[in-house]
Amino acid sequence: MASANDMNAAKKTYGGFISLLKWSVPLIAIITMLIVILIAD
Repeated sequence: MASANDMNAAKKTYGGFISLLKWSVPLIAIITMLIVILIAD
């Protein structure tokens, strides 16, 4: 079994990853939409 310190570190890392994902996915979608609009014109 993992120790309590390992689990706390894993939860902190996972939380940071999810937070980054929440911001990066919409940002990438907006950038992609802008590029598609620029190419289509």
